[in-house]
Amino acid sequence: MSLRAGARIALVSCGAALVLAAAATVAVHAPRATGPEAFHPVFAEQTDLVTNEYAHRHPSADGAVSSSDWIVTSGSLFSRDGAGWTGVPDGADPNARSGNGTGSAVFRAISRRADFSDTRVDFDLHLLGFVTTSRTPAHDWDGVHVFLRYHNDAELYVVSIRRRDGTLAIKKKTPGGPVNGGTYTTLAETAAPAGTGPMMHVSTTVRNRPDGSVALSAAIDGITVLRAIDMGEHGHTIRDAGRVGLRGDNCEFTFRDFRAEG
Repeated sequence: MSLRAGARIALVSCGAALVLAAAATVAVHAPRATGPEAFHPVFAEQTDLVTNEYAHRHPSADGAVSSSDWIVTSGSLFSRDGAGWTGVPDGADPNARSGNGTGSAVFRAISRRADFSDTRVDFDLHLLGFVTTSRTPAHDWDGVHVFLRYHNDAELYVVSIRRRDGTLAIKKKTPGGPVNGGTYTTLAETAAPAGTGPMMHVSTTVRNRPDGSVALSAAIDGITVLRAIDMGEHGHTIRDAGRVGLRGDNCEFTFRDFRAEG
């Protein structure tokens, strides 16, 4: 091989190395897309009040117990053994420390954060039992439900996970109607175990689709059991970010490892 040919090969090899080095540099320093930080609240081991509806209604009152993670619009949220707990449900109007009762026969807990758009919510659920009170007679839809894209009492998606009548359902609520200012539309439903049972892992998702529709799903213990597509036939689709949360009707339950992320 001539000296000139050897030099040419060396230059080509050197150039290839430079290109690879440059590509590696770009790969290392290219910005990574990041979404909102995961919402993963921690509960104390001791039994204690996290917050309740009294704090929501009287945030500046002496003794009101507020949470940096949760807003409870109805009932009381406690910590117990590292999990969230409704307390024993009753029909009371709880005071600052829920010392006169929990009010959790109607339980509504939503995140303070309202930036959850395309989101997956995971948690472990243990339904401990159903109740009735003079304020809350039994209904088929009593049980535990997950809020997705919660904007207010009249605009949200909800996934009914464990109901008294053994139905798992995905619904939408839009403003205007007889149910606390809104109307529910059932997007999909299926049969599911009724009543109490062992702890289960719950996963729900909501995603915007390019065609303007919204896709939702529910999985129990890693198995997808229900899917729905909201095409907007019955009220507008809910595509803007909102809160996540949990709802309980006439039931006592605990939940742990609650996590919401995109």
